[in-house]
Amino acid sequence: MPQNEPAESLAAPAVQVEERRLRKDLGFWGLTAIGFSNILGSGWLFAAMYAAQTAGPAALLSWIAAGALCGLVALVMVELGATRPEGGGTVRWPLYASGRLVGTVIGWSVLLSVGGTAAEISAIMQYAAHYLPGLYDGSRLSAPGLGVAVALSVLLTALNWFAVRMFARLNNLVSVFKVVVPVVTVIALFLSGTHSGRLTDHGGFAPYGYAACLTALAGGGIVYSVNGFQAPLDFSGEARNPRRNVPAAVLTGIGLAVLVYLGLQLAFLFTVPESLLGNGWQGVDFESPFGQLALVLNLHWLATLLYADAVISPGGSAYVGVAIDARHTYALAKNGLLPRFFMRIDPRSGMAHRALLLNLAVIIVFMLPFGGWQDIVSVMGDMYLLIYAASAVAVAAFRAHERESGVPRTEGEVPGVRWIAPVSFIVAGEFVFWSGWHDLRLALPLVLLGVPLFLLQQRGTEGPSPRVELLHGAWLVFHLAALTLLSWLGTFGGSGHLPAPYDSVAVGALSLGVFVWAVHSGADHLSRQSQPMSMR
Repeated sequence: MPQNEPAESLAAPAVQVEERRLRKDLGFWGLTAIGFSNILGSGWLFAAMYAAQTAGPAALLSWIAAGALCGLVALVMVELGATRPEGGGTVRWPLYASGRLVGTVIGWSVLLSVGGTAAEISAIMQYAAHYLPGLYDGSRLSAPGLGVAVALSVLLTALNWFAVRMFARLNNLVSVFKVVVPVVTVIALFLSGTHSGRLTDHGGFAPYGYAACLTALAGGGIVYSVNGFQAPLDFSGEARNPRRNVPAAVLTGIGLAVLVYLGLQLAFLFTVPESLLGNGWQGVDFESPFGQLALVLNLHWLATLLYADAVISPGGSAYVGVAIDARHTYALAKNGLLPRFFMRIDPRSGMAHRALLLNLAVIIVFMLPFGGWQDIVSVMGDMYLLIYAASAVAVAAFRAHERESGVPRTEGEVPGVRWIAPVSFIVAGEFVFWSGWHDLRLALPLVLLGVPLFLLQQRGTEGPSPRVELLHGAWLVFHLAALTLLSWLGTFGGSGHLPAPYDSVAVGALSLGVFVWAVHSGADHLSRQSQPMSMR
């Protein structure tokens, strides 16, 4: 067994066979385009306005903080992608490092997050309704609208069907358009004329206090907008020279996206007409922020371009989302959360066709006009943050186990991860908490449904006993339950019994303690996995 490979990864020869069928066709620019396209979706069309409403000009600090904090989380995942490249790695690493309970709960949250692609498709439909009003009946898709949405989902699946190389080339073209339109928007708005004093007038730089910068991270849509940087990691099993290209692509994608978002935020702040600021930044309210702002400024050509891009940008994100969801479903089948039937890789194209078809069905179900669907869609970001937290534990657990086993340092390890991992775990916990009680009261109980799913899976399976697996994964269940309680007690939409800033401080202290517990449990799990069966 290779010295750095968890025992469970070599347990099933079928997994090895399917993994070898993945094509190694993605280079640096292909991976960077995947990451950038996944970040720059529908969020850029709205986040600048919502962030300004929440924090005023201080929203600029929120974008910088989000980029820095996501960079920390990304460095953790970069090391995992560079040292353990594997298709759908973000789902596999928690299983390897922490056992089946954590792997099942995180995998379950990933399966639920397939609805995020449905959200992007829904955004396309909303913007397309500007030209085709019959797509919506009130706030819900009409029958013709649902038919168009299903057809679009089928089209996106078909574009991902044939080959990784075709996916990369098409995504590169879409990404170029997605870069050009925001840049043109920033330039055109600034050339239309700016208003001086915008960073200090109308209540000052932070008219609602600097604490509003934290609220803007979630309430202003900033976390959602920057989220998605992990996309190249999910393609690390299909990358050429992953140890070099994956880290560079992830960090480049984050840097480019934050620069674009900062430019858009500045353009919005400096070009909103003075007449709309009578009630401060909270009084600025557009249904389609940049499109309507362009019309107010008599930039009709830009408005036309923006309404077109409002279809293409979410479409590009949905396109990448379909591909990423297929990798996740493939990995969930490798984990055993789904039947191995969905793990099959087509030998000619190198694509997981069965996983694509399953995700198509899930996307269509999410688009049906069921009650409460919007509430579910609003918590997708929290589910991805849990993956980031589990990845931070994974990288620290792998390192702790290797130190105990005397394994030499592996090529691809990121300097400073020893302190970056706990900081990123705490950051992920804070981001989840700052998303607010309204979202968490639905998101975290939904994720905890993965626990009974784990218990059902354990029947007749080989490996450690359910009691041992429960002990190794108890930290995650405790963390989710404690975050739910603190969210209810705190000031981010909760009861306020635990005032600010003590609520955020409590979340930070909780996260640090849970991280230490989780790494200890993970190292013990890996030690047991590396022992011969007779010694366990």
